[in-house]
Amino acid sequence: MKILLTGATGYIGKRLLPVLVAQGHDVVCGVRDPKRFNPPESIAPKISVVTIDLLDEESLENIPKDIEAAYYLVHSMSASSKYQELEKQSAVYFREAINKTQAKQVIYLSGIVNDDTLSEHLSSRQTVEHELDKGKYSLTALRAGIIIGSGSASFEIIRDLVEKLPIMVTPRWLNTKCQPIGITDVILFLCKSLNNTETFNKNFDIGGPDILTYKEMLLKFAKARGLKRHIYIVPVMTPRLSSYWLYFVTSTSYKLAIALVNSMKVEVVCRDHKINKILDVTPISYEEALDKAFKKIETNEIISSWKDALSSGTMAINMSDFIQIPTHGCFIDKREREFTDRAECIDRIWRIGGETGWYYGNGLWKLRGFIDKLYGGVGLRRGRTHVNELHAGDALDFWRVLYANKAEGRLLLLAEMKLPGDAWLEFKIKDNTLVQTATFRPVGISGRLYWYSVLPFHGFIFKNMLKHLTA
Repeated sequence: MKILLTGATGYIGKRLLPVLVAQGHDVVCGVRDPKRFNPPESIAPKISVVTIDLLDEESLENIPKDIEAAYYLVHSMSASSKYQELEKQSAVYFREAINKTQAKQVIYLSGIVNDDTLSEHLSSRQTVEHELDKGKYSLTALRAGIIIGSGSASFEIIRDLVEKLPIMVTPRWLNTKCQPIGITDVILFLCKSLNNTETFNKNFDIGGPDILTYKEMLLKFAKARGLKRHIYIVPVMTPRLSSYWLYFVTSTSYKLAIALVNSMKVEVVCRDHKINKILDVTPISYEEALDKAFKKIETNEIISSWKDALSSGTMAINMSDFIQIPTHGCFIDKREREFTDRAECIDRIWRIGGETGWYYGNGLWKLRGFIDKLYGGVGLRRGRTHVNELHAGDALDFWRVLYANKAEGRLLLLAEMKLPGDAWLEFKIKDNTLVQTATFRPVGISGRLYWYSVLPFHGFIFKNMLKHLTA
């Protein structure tokens, strides 16, 4: 079948794409920014790419008219304070665009919404489903709760909490019940629903066999990791305090923390499991999902991570707007140093950040990350998805990868920390020399004052970082 896949750069889309290709489908990937789309080399020749922005009705004309089905895998909990309005508009534009094609089915991954009182996030998911359901095609809506897998937001937040805090004083929503599901089962449900007429014009809840409170999920995670943890629940922690607590302890952004806290106050338990029989899927347990995630992490086989979504940062960027580094009105710190081994130098560059650190002054980098958190930034806790791989669009601590080409020997990063301006950090191989350039485009007097305040630190941090990269 010829299938349109939206959200191809997202956490779910990146994992679904190779499965659809392996099944022999002709997949058309609809992406807003092709520069952020880096499919595996093994499948790149077997897919096609169209540039679409769901909030740009005209761009949706790029969708091929001969598609037979489409996946709607786009949503956001933190990109904008008006995300409910924007998500509804996106669904309307998408519906009208698909109505002009030959598509007989649209598959939408939503959230479990079987509670009378819904959070803004879950209410928005339900609104999108209602809008998509008005199309001329058949809609299949799969509603999931907490998704557990390497790189998923839920998994990484649980991991942060359990591995960092031996004793937790937590808000009462940790007693809320949910029904987690492994990412492998989510992909199975998405694939098996395709062209299955028993799923047409219906919605289903999908979940694993375990109904757990968030507290039980944390304790089971701790047990799986061989950690002893104590959790105490207090009734006086307000949603705002809960959001700050989640924000400072985990790698999540503050906007996402607010959305998560509001959602976690609502039970997300499946109404029934009839979809399991229809599609012949037996979901794995929470413990099995954790085990699968740990194995992927240990072998460095994380296919996708929520941290690489642009909504994990503080800037809603179009990478094309930042790929050309400006010079006019900018402060520039440019340094060069010769190296003896090109391959080793590039390898060090490609391992920078995350657990490797920044090669010099890591304590100062961590301090800068902590200050960034205090001002509502992303800090350093996002780390990186892969130990030695970088692609355009990836999150890298409080940077975003704009360009990464090993063969060329060039890595370009854009700062996503809170700054009175824009900042770039570039590493570029030229002959047998590494050129390291930090560029800052200030905004107003505060931007200029900021540059001069950090200039003394640049003198030894950037100098020694370059030294270690070329040693």
